[in-house]
Parts: sequence; structure tokens; C-alpha cells
Amino acid sequence: MKVIIDKEADVLYMRISDTRIHDSEEIKPGIILDYDDQNNLVGIEILRVSERVPSASLKTVMIESA
Repeated sequence: MKVIIDKEADVLYMRISDTRIHDSEEIKPGIILDYDDQNNLVGIEILRVSERVPSASLKTVMIESA
């Protein structure tokens, strides 16, 4: 998984898989899900991320696995 934060564009993108994006769906204004041709989720894009997430939360990434 890749997490990309573009401060200039104010976008956070989480790429879950390197599979080619076939379709995208805006599930709420500024929240976009990307799917492959098998309808599997491959990416999540959050526009205007600075308005939606506290800036302190964007400075570190914690990965937990059970």
C-alpha cells in the first residue's frame, strides 16, 4: 500500500493495489474510490484533506496488523 499526501493539491491518496484502475466512484463530495475491472477497491482519494483531517494526523502513519 502507498500513501501519498500532496500538500499543494491538498489531496491524500491511498493506493491499495497496483492493479489498473477501471472505474471510480465519488461516494461523498471529495471522497473518491477507485476500482479495478473485477470491482475490487484499489485506491482511495480524499480531496481538500486539510479541511477533513487534523494536520497532526497527517504527519505520521501508523500501520497495525493483527
